Amino acid sequence: MSQILSARRLVTATQTIEYPAITLDSDGLIASIEPDAAPKDAETTLTTTLFDIHTHGGAGNDVMEGTPEALANVSRFLATRGVGHYLPTTVTASIDTTLRALEGIARAIDQATGDHWNPAFARPLGIHLEGPFISHAKRGVHPPAEIIPPSIELFDRFQQAAAGHIRLITIAPEIPGALDLIRHCTQNGVRVSIGHTNSTSAETHAAIAAGASSATHTYNAMRPLDHREPGVLGVVLDEDSLYAEIICDGIHVAPELVRLWLKAKGPRHAILVTDSMAAAGMPDGNYSLGTFAVKVADGRALSADDLAQGKQTLAGSVLTLDRAVENLQQFTGASLATAVGLASHNPAMLMGFTGIIGEVEPGRPANLNVFDAAGKRIGTILNGSPVL
Repeated sequence: MSQILSARRLVTATQTIEYPAITLDSDGLIASIEPDAAPKDAETTLTTTLFDIHTHGGAGNDVMEGTPEALANVSRFLATRGVGHYLPTTVTASIDTTLRALEGIARAIDQATGDHWNPAFARPLGIHLEGPFISHAKRGVHPPAEIIPPSIELFDRFQQAAAGHIRLITIAPEIPGALDLIRHCTQNGVRVSIGHTNSTSAETHAAIAAGASSATHTYNAMRPLDHREPGVLGVVLDEDSLYAEIICDGIHVAPELVRLWLKAKGPRHAILVTDSMAAAGMPDGNYSLGTFAVKVADGRALSADDLAQGKQTLAGSVLTLDRAVENLQQFTGASLATAVGLASHNPAMLMGFTGIIGEVEPGRPANLNVFDAAGKRIGTILNGSPVL
C-alpha cells in the first residue's frame, strides 16, 4: 500500500521544492515527488537522513566491541538521531584487539547489506580507521604504547581482517612511511584523512599530493596555526579541494572558529561529524572509548587517566549529528539546507557514496528527516517507516 508524505518544503542536495507530495510505494521507496494539490499549514521541512563518517559508538556501546549486539545497538541509536548511514570508527589499540574489532565490524557491515537488516537501523557502510598511524605529539587520548609507524603491510592485514571494508583512514603525514601508505591507500580506493598530526605546511601539502582528501576533526589534535608556519591547520583551511570535518558541539571548537572554518571551506567541503563515543545518549558517568576509561560530566567526555593527573583531555564527544546540524545553524546563521548538506551530501561526496545515499528522488529508499520551523529535527523516516 502506498503512502504520501507532505511538508512545507523538501530540501535535496540540488534544490528546494515547495509544498511537495512524496508518494512512497509498499517497499519504502520513493515512487514520485509532485506538487501537493492541497498544501498543509505545517511549517516542516523534509531532508535526507544524515551520514556520520566519524563515530565510535553510542547508547552505551563502542564499535570496538565488534559484537553483533553492540553494532546493532549503535545502529538503532544513531537512527533515532536522524542518521541513516555511518562509518563505525576505530581507535588506537593493540594489533590483536584492532584485528578482532575489524572482523566483528565487517560482519555487521555484511549483514547490513542483506534483507534481514532491521530497516529502522542506520546502516554501516564501511570502516573509518582512526589510529594507530598517528602522531605521539597530537595523540589526544589514543594510548601511546599502541601508536606505531605507518606500515603498508600492517594496513593490508587490517584490511584483510575487515574484509575490504576500511573506506577511510586517519594518518599523521609527518611520520616516516606515511606518504607511502597514503599513496597505497589512495590507489586502493581508501580515502585518507589528515589528523592527529603535528605536521608542517610542507608536510601537509606533501600528504595532499600523495592523495589525502580530508582532515579529521579540524582544529582538534592538530598543530596550532602560526602566521609564519601555517602548519597543518593553515593548509586545511586554505586548500580549497580538501574536505574538513568538525565537531560542532560548542566544546571541541569555539563558535567563532566554527564560523571561520565554514567561511574557509564553504558549503561544499565542510563536513559535520560527531566523534561520538559510547556515552552519547547516556547519562553522566564512567564509560570507555576503545580500551581506555572516560569520565562524562556536563556534556564533556574526558580521559579518566588524565583527570587523575589533573589534566583535562577530551575523549571523543557525546554529540549527536542532528544536534550538530542544529548547532551549526545557531553558531553560523547557516540555513537548514546548508547544515544538512554538511552532514549528508558532503560526506557522501568525499566517500564516493552519492550513488547510494544522500539524494531524495524517485527510486531511492525513503530515508528522510523532518525538521520544524526552527531547524530542529522532530522525526525520522527510514525505508518508508517512522523511526520510533
